[in-house]
Order: sequence, then structure tokens, then C-alpha cells
Amino acid sequence: MEILRTAPNPWGQEVLVGVAWDLLWAAAIAGFVFVVGHHLYVWIMAPKAPKTAPEPAQEVPERVERHSQASRTFHWLMAATMLTLLVTAFFPVIGVQFAWVTIHWIAGIVLTLLIIWHIIHASTKQDFWSVWTGAKEIGQAFQAAGKFLRRQPAKEERSGKYPLDQRAYHNAVTLVSLGVIVTGILMMVGVDTWFWASNPYFLSDSTWGLVFVLHGLCGVVLVTMVIAHVYFAIRPEKRWMTRSMIKGWITREEYLEHYDPDLWKLGTEPAGAELAGGSASSADPDGVVPA
Repeated sequence: MEILRTAPNPWGQEVLVGVAWDLLWAAAIAGFVFVVGHHLYVWIMAPKAPKTAPEPAQEVPERVERHSQASRTFHWLMAATMLTLLVTAFFPVIGVQFAWVTIHWIAGIVLTLLIIWHIIHASTKQDFWSVWTGAKEIGQAFQAAGKFLRRQPAKEERSGKYPLDQRAYHNAVTLVSLGVIVTGILMMVGVDTWFWASNPYFLSDSTWGLVFVLHGLCGVVLVTMVIAHVYFAIRPEKRWMTRSMIKGWITREEYLEHYDPDLWKLGTEPAGAELAGGSASSADPDGVVPA
């Protein structure tokens, strides 16, 4: 399997021009293998823990808002933009030919503006650091890995509003998306747009090659991540979270079953804020990961 593509420049030198498209198929296969492997593990091998009913709490409303309208709108706009970018980037590679360049860079601008808005919104209306993984979450990850290797009963520990898997996925998506955006903005210099003519000499051939490679690597990684994301969104035990990204709320029973009221405290903070210390309100600062 080839990993990188090279081509001769006008002076006959071999320079990088991007990742080999074998990686696209490898990313798709990796996503498929993960989905099948995880499903088989849960179905056949995962130890089952008895499900205990949550303690009643009359002070918890019948419906608990988990995602604000702003967060849900951001999530679905970002999802549509990301799918547009992946389709316009990779469908021509697999033989579906169409005029994709303009659609691709417009979608890239929309994604960039969405991310900028999200950063501002999360920084001013919510706690920006509430979904980032810290030392505590890393320790929880090691504990979870130990339980997995020992095949201990898979009892879900109640958490704050954003459990470890959501934090980790959010962090990974953020890093990969920033890589796509930064390299994509640089690549737009070499494309004719409504705002400027292309300038292929803005960077040297070797530097352009690195930009193309990084952009392609981020793209193929997103293919695997999107497959995993959709898979978890439709799993039966996760559908209540997907519903909350559509309707905005979870039920009282779901809140008490999955969340520790001491870590996600309702009605104690202004709408849209979740404090890093564990106190939370009902709005979602990221809106990226329903799984």
C-alpha cells in the first residue's frame, strides 16, 4: 500500500503532491472493522452488569435540557458541512466526477466560520474548558482500560455532563478539524476563487507538498471518525443522546441513570455555563459529539 504521492515539478524534481488514495480505503476499512468489532464485543463478549433503577428525585424536572438551540444548530450545520467536504474531496477519487472544487472551498469557508463562531460562543456563553480532557479524565481512561482487560462487569459510572468518551472524541475532532482548516486555507491561495487569482508560487514546492499531505491525512482520519460517530449515534443504548441533539432534552430517568447530580447540577448556574469544577447548566458547549 502506498502512503504518499509524488510527481515531478517543472524542473524534473520529485516533490510531494499528497497522500496516496490507498489511505482512503484503509480509513474506510478501519472504520468498518471498528464498527463490526465493537458490535460483536458488546453482543458476545462484554460482561453484563445488572441495571439498577436510579433513585427518585422530585427536584429534577421531567425533561432536562442538554443541548441548547444554538448548540444543536451548530452541530447539524457542521455535520452537513463536513459531509459536503468529504464527498467533494473523495468522490472524485473513487470515480464520481463532477465540478467539485468550488463547492469544496465554499464548504471549507463555511466550516471555518462555524468553528470561529463556536469558539466565541463557548468562550463567552459557556465554559470553554468543560469538554477538554484533563489529568482526571486520563486517570479514568486507565481505569476503564483495566476493567476492559479484566472483563469486569461493564457498569456505567455516572459522570458529569460530558463523560470521558465524549471529551476524548471532541478533543480529537477539534485537532483534526483545525488541521484541515489551517492547511485548507493555505491551499486556497493556489486556487482561483471569487476573491483572488491563484498564486502557486506562494509557497515552495516542498512546503506545498507538506501542506497537501497534512490536509489529506486529516481528511482520511475524518472518514474513520465520521463512521465511528454515526455508528455510536444509532446504537440502541446511545439513541437517547442522539434524540437530545435533535430535540434538546433528556428525560429525568436518563439524567439520573447516566449523570451524577453532584457533577451536573441543574439550575444553579446561568443558562449556557458549565463550570470546570463540575457544576453545570443545561446547555451544550460543543454540540459536536452525540455518541
